[in-house]
Amino acid sequence: MPELLNVREAAVLLHLHVKRVQTLAREGKIPAVRHGRKWLFRRADLVHPSRAPLNAAPVAHAGEQVEISARNRLRGRIVELRADGVMAEVRLAVGDQELVAIITSSSAERLRLRVGDEVFAIVKATEVMVAKATK
Repeated sequence: MPELLNVREAAVLLHLHVKRVQTLAREGKIPAVRHGRKWLFRRADLVHPSRAPLNAAPVAHAGEQVEISARNRLRGRIVELRADGVMAEVRLAVGDQELVAIITSSSAERLRLRVGDEVFAIVKATEVMVAKATK
């Protein structure tokens, strides 16, 4: 009998939030079965080798480049990296400015981030505010 997972277990396996997994199941974007009020997932359907993780970035093969739709990309160098439990603080030098990103520690480990690495900060925002000091 195939191993069945509940929504929480599927979320952990896919590195997604439980609500996101429920939404993807409801939209038919990941294979699932509704049993009463609960979603059930076959582990084999979620980890099949031909299935790219839903949260994975495009992977470049040797000689290929990866394009991303976000235009707000800032090239920088990691000047400080502090992992504390679940979260990691990544300080980047971008030109003569400093940018701080808070990511999960598991993402920092997966990316093998180290001080001195050249990386991109990709800013995703729906709005930008501008402020000016008044006299």
